[in-house]
Amino acid sequence: MAEGYLKVKLVRSPIGRPEKQRRVLRGMGLTKMQKVVTLKDTPEIRGMIRKVAHLVEVLEDDAR
Repeated sequence: MAEGYLKVKLVRSPIGRPEKQRRVLRGMGLTKMQKVVTLKDTPEIRGMIRKVAHLVEVLEDDAR
C-alpha cells in the first residue's frame, strides 16, 4: 500500500491548551494560526491528529 500525504491546517489557537497538546502541534510543525503543513499519512501522524482534532483541519493531499 502506497502511503499518501495529509495537509493539516491549524485553525484554533493553542493558547490555554494543555502543554501536551501544544507539544503535539509543535511536533507536527504547526506553530502559527492558519499554517498548513504536509505530512506523511502514517499511524503515528493519525494519532497526533486525533489528539488535537479540535484545533486542526485535515485534507488529503494527492499531489505527491
